Amino acid sequence: MRRVVRGFWGPREESVEAVAGRWKLMLDRLAGLLPAPGAGGTWSQVRESGPATDLGTDEASLLAALKVQQQEARYGSDGAGLYLVTKDGQGWEIEARGLAGGASEFLFNSMVIGIKSPEGADVPDAELLTAVAEVWGPDFGDVTDDDVLDALGDNGFGVGAPGVGWVGYLSPGRAALLPDGLTSARKELAGGGVLLDIAPRGDAGAVVRACVQLRDAGALEPLPRPMDRPAL
Repeated sequence: MRRVVRGFWGPREESVEAVAGRWKLMLDRLAGLLPAPGAGGTWSQVRESGPATDLGTDEASLLAALKVQQQEARYGSDGAGLYLVTKDGQGWEIEARGLAGGASEFLFNSMVIGIKSPEGADVPDAELLTAVAEVWGPDFGDVTDDDVLDALGDNGFGVGAPGVGWVGYLSPGRAALLPDGLTSARKELAGGGVLLDIAPRGDAGAVVRACVQLRDAGALEPLPRPMDRPAL
């Protein structure tokens, strides 16, 4: 069983040191929520060339890895990113892929966490999306899977378009546009924005209906292109 926890935002230039600090916070939050990194599991860094190598979760190690990636990146305005993976040998596999600190007018900054869990395992979806929202301050985010993404794509919500999964996050500007008729449970998060409990996992139809309702209310309006701000 696999799901993805995602957050996206527009141009927000940050130093590589600031990005390393956010990565440290993110991995600490994951260690408290999921078994693999919290039970002695190690993270490995995946790069475009060469084998994966173990990477420490201390801020100095993360900063060094980000600086190397930034030097290898083709476009300096894209920020700095890492792609990390971990597994525990008991059915848990986690990958964290992020690109942040960039000021590109066309490429989103993002954090995407893929989670493969054993059948029947309890995965704290809302808490995971809360962690992404509070650490990275995205414009929008969700918890979803391939079936939900396919259903959204079939209904006009293409790749990169703002949307929600069975759990969703909207930045303060988007949350201000939530329609009164939306019945999903809402939770205000530290730093602003709202977490939405949209539907049970697997109910793709309910997710699509919620996205249509949010889009009609303007809460899923895309950022202008070229993008000139991190959030709506």
